[in-house]
Amino acid sequence: MPEFIQVSVTDHVGIVTLNRLEVLNALNRQMITEIAAQLEAFDKDPAIRVMVINGAGRAFAAGADIDEMMTETPLSMERADPFADWDRLRRIKKPIIASVHGFALGGGFELVLHCDLIMAAETAEFGFPEVKLGVMPGAGGTQLLTRAMGRRKALAYILLGDTMTAQEAAHFGVVDRMVAEEMLHEETIRLARQLTKQPPLSVRLIKETVLRAEDLNLDDGLLLERKNFYMLFDSHDQKEGMQAFQEKRKPEFKGE
Repeated sequence: MPEFIQVSVTDHVGIVTLNRLEVLNALNRQMITEIAAQLEAFDKDPAIRVMVINGAGRAFAAGADIDEMMTETPLSMERADPFADWDRLRRIKKPIIASVHGFALGGGFELVLHCDLIMAAETAEFGFPEVKLGVMPGAGGTQLLTRAMGRRKALAYILLGDTMTAQEAAHFGVVDRMVAEEMLHEETIRLARQLTKQPPLSVRLIKETVLRAEDLNLDDGLLLERKNFYMLFDSHDQKEGMQAFQEKRKPEFKGE
């Protein structure tokens, strides 16, 4: 049984809830391992079509576990390879929604940025305070925030260690949707359920193609897009979707 997360399922939506209330869900290595393992399990489960990550209590996650890192050395970090589990998150094929309230700082913000869609409460705050501790983001923060908001804005926030409000995050394109805090869970589940009604194979290949667009030149990106487009014409869902369109009815997608 996981020690630091709670797991639930509703209507084809797999939910992972961060649950270290005494430290505002600060992320230690075991917690990241548990998150990665559960998301992988959801990814393999045909009954799950969308995943949600949220936080219990007063915050999403107020950073990494500083106590765990206090005595680390370069050699101990190299041996422990603490970022291997973060790499597992980037290989999840199904869409992941982050549902953020309170603080998402440091490693908590990095976990949010590993998700595909970000739903935030109007009162949420985001940031990388690592510079104030004499270090820097190490689980993808410098790369993912730069891709989300551009080099100059990302550099300013990371260098100064400032927090950004949900309004600022939405303005810069970091947050996809912002809602009142009391509506956060309801609106997150509503969005997740919308996604569960989409054809699963299309959703998976769209995610792959869009994420790879950041790394490929235009010609290679177009080749990948066309390959995935062609592949879908061998699926039941493509035939069902087009037939349903012709018959003016709702399609019944099976993920096949």
